[in-house]
Amino acid sequence: MRSTQFRAMGIVAAAGAIALTVAACGSGTPGQPADTGGGGDDVPEGATSVEFWQLSFQDVENDWYTDAIDAFNSSQEDIHVNLTQVPGDAWEQRMTAAQAAGNAPDMYTIAYNGVISAATTGQIVSLSDHIEDDVWSDMQENVLGSVSMDGAHYAFPMLVEPSSVLWYRTDLFEAAGIDGPPTTWEELQDYAAQLTTGDVYGFGSAQAAGDMGWSTWGLQWNVAGHLPISDDWSQAEVGDEYAPLLQAWQDMYAAGSMPQQALAGYADANPMGQGQLAMNMGGSWFASVFINDFPEMVENIGAAPMPSFHGDPAAPTATLGGWTWVVDAKSEVPEEAATVIASILGGGDDEHLLEYFEGTQYSKYSPRSAVNDALVEAAADSENPWASMIASEIVPTAMPEASYPWDISLAFATALEQAMQGTDVSTALADAETEINRLIEANQLAGTAPQ
Repeated sequence: MRSTQFRAMGIVAAAGAIALTVAACGSGTPGQPADTGGGGDDVPEGATSVEFWQLSFQDVENDWYTDAIDAFNSSQEDIHVNLTQVPGDAWEQRMTAAQAAGNAPDMYTIAYNGVISAATTGQIVSLSDHIEDDVWSDMQENVLGSVSMDGAHYAFPMLVEPSSVLWYRTDLFEAAGIDGPPTTWEELQDYAAQLTTGDVYGFGSAQAAGDMGWSTWGLQWNVAGHLPISDDWSQAEVGDEYAPLLQAWQDMYAAGSMPQQALAGYADANPMGQGQLAMNMGGSWFASVFINDFPEMVENIGAAPMPSFHGDPAAPTATLGGWTWVVDAKSEVPEEAATVIASILGGGDDEHLLEYFEGTQYSKYSPRSAVNDALVEAAADSENPWASMIASEIVPTAMPEASYPWDISLAFATALEQAMQGTDVSTALADAETEINRLIEANQLAGTAPQ
């Protein structure tokens, strides 16, 4: 992994095992060594051992996890946590093998979009049974909804990362006589055309279905007011209300305002840092890339919410990805594992938790209101000039990530990619509707949506 971070979304398939594909959300780190971390074998006599697997992130995050576990172990003698940090490219194989052998870890990290699937299939336990209500009271509602089903909470959120921020070059805007970032899609297309030159594209975003599938959830909410499947998952809802989204991408691509071939994956902030884009839809984690890898560009980069199709600044344009901690359903020590989670994430030592966000240069945000307020205050004096805006204008209106099977998201994203490349918008939407209905029937999804 490069010195900063990249977006690694855990698409968790719950089909007998947690199958986490590092493709987009959070900051998973393929290639880093496993079996490092805190805890070790020095277990106090009589203490209950808790095994904790953490997807390996960037070094500063891994160090924080190690310190947090070491501090917990030093704080008492009844519970001892053994931490294992597993690289992203080994996670699925190792977790599947561990579960098949009946020795899965007691607790582990999991991305938001995998929580409900894991809960529905009985792979993780309800933490509401083990963590008192007052510990949850400070959690932001739009985040809590991502981990809750039938009134119970199945994961404890650690951080959130908005999927869609409009990053833009203030110097290029000034040179073009544009006063500020676009607030509607009409302005987005207009500005993208004005800012496109021989060396710079006006706008960049995900351009392959795999990245479009998760990065545009917020825009799907924005234009249609819903995602492309009914609330009970019984039928596709891919009507003409989505046409403006597909049309906008088609028009910008046809006009040459977007690259004809993606400059990099959606998770990659390098093209903008290298001066190839005037505007870039990317996640909040781009901040640390700009700060660390392109410090000379920071003063010329602004950030704003993605424009709203309807021009309503309060309408969602992003979803909140990130990471949570869960307890495995087969753990023999669920109470002790939940105690670890509540102690570290739920208010035991907020100063130490703030050190995590400081270490990641305030490019991530806390799902707990009190911690997030302190984070924003601290960020005001940091090297991240965008943190306060993202925390106050994007996080509060962002929606939870989609919890239905990934193939549903991919079907819609395929339509968006095809339309961008010239397929008739109505045809692309009709194809998506057909495919989503096929997937609903094939996977017997009707009536299985979490309540």
